[in-house]
Amino acid sequence: MEHVVINRKSLLFWAVIAMISFLMLQARSVKAEETKELAVGMSAAFTGANGELGIEFYRGFMAYIENLNAKGGVDGWTIKVLPANDGYNPGPCFHNTIQFIERDNVFALFSYVGTPTTTRILPLLQKFEDRNIFLLFPFTGAQPLRSQPFGKYVYNLRASYFDETGGLVDRLVEAGRTRIAVFYQSDAYGRTGWDGVRRALEKYELDVVGEATYRRGAPFEQDFSNEVRHLMRSEPEAIIVVGTYASQSAFIRDARNAGFESPVAGLSFADSDKMLEILTREGRRAGRNYTNNLINTQTVPCYEDTSLSAVRLYRELMDAYKGLPVSSGEAYTPRRFSYVSFEGFLNGVLLGEVVKRMADAPSRDRIPEAFASIRDFDLGIGVPVEFGPGQHQGLRKVYYTTVINGHFQAIPDWERWRK
Repeated sequence: MEHVVINRKSLLFWAVIAMISFLMLQARSVKAEETKELAVGMSAAFTGANGELGIEFYRGFMAYIENLNAKGGVDGWTIKVLPANDGYNPGPCFHNTIQFIERDNVFALFSYVGTPTTTRILPLLQKFEDRNIFLLFPFTGAQPLRSQPFGKYVYNLRASYFDETGGLVDRLVEAGRTRIAVFYQSDAYGRTGWDGVRRALEKYELDVVGEATYRRGAPFEQDFSNEVRHLMRSEPEAIIVVGTYASQSAFIRDARNAGFESPVAGLSFADSDKMLEILTREGRRAGRNYTNNLINTQTVPCYEDTSLSAVRLYRELMDAYKGLPVSSGEAYTPRRFSYVSFEGFLNGVLLGEVVKRMADAPSRDRIPEAFASIRDFDLGIGVPVEFGPGQHQGLRKVYYTTVINGHFQAIPDWERWRK
């Protein structure tokens, strides 16, 4: 029989090997624990005529997410946001989305900004269906994100543009203003808003009395005098604008300069805080008041309403947060509070809740399961969030605001606009 002789050097050698293996396993275990991180990709405009939309939306949810991460995340899971600038253009947004999916292997797409950009990437969600890629809480109320065949890949928090335009038409008509014209951006966003107004007027057997369009990306310096004259020939009693803050501000300036003093109403995407800032500054320069008879819908309550727990937390965390998206590339003075950043903040709260509901093992394929379980959820705004099986829009409430004491605040009484 052959005997194996193990000397002390051999024992020492194998002991060292065992110790190294043990330490390597421990290191891998620690590393795995340290990398309990979920990355989400955000494509938005951080530069250009509409750059504030993306920047403030980002700042809102990051104020919440950074605070959440600092407290240990969700059962140890932290959230990392990868922001990418698209300049509010569909092509760069499409490219950013492919990078998020193929290169970054993100947990989800999150808080995209704009209709022309988000609708462009919807076919990608269908293409990568087997990877369970979902778009969560985009800053748009467009119908393609809420209907088939693409609606099943998107979870919306905010009310739709049909909700916003329908509510505006109802209230204007109730106030006796039945001659309603529309000025809108000539793309998917503008057409959705125009269609919402048209559908809402049909209920009253009314038509859009006049319409005019403009190209996406129009700056405040653009002259809309021709469009204003065209619309005024239809003798409107109110004009609904489906635009962004720069274009809507320019249109209001030119409409008021032309003598149109009736209500001009806009949608939540217009960023009423920025629009008001522009019109106030222009009014001082021109010696005019451009802020009378303005109406703007919002999809979140007023950030001045401190009776709401979400507003109180939002204001506290926004005052502490100083960050900007890394890709903004321009000097920018952050806005303390705004409707846009408050909506972003609520997106962050809900994202944390979604992760919490699968924190034992977060994965993309469990996202529908997590949303299906969100019923009657208290977001802190006095209105419950409702998803559930087959329901991909959590809120439907629309808030109506006008300029009061230098801020867009809740309209106390529509009688002021009765015809």
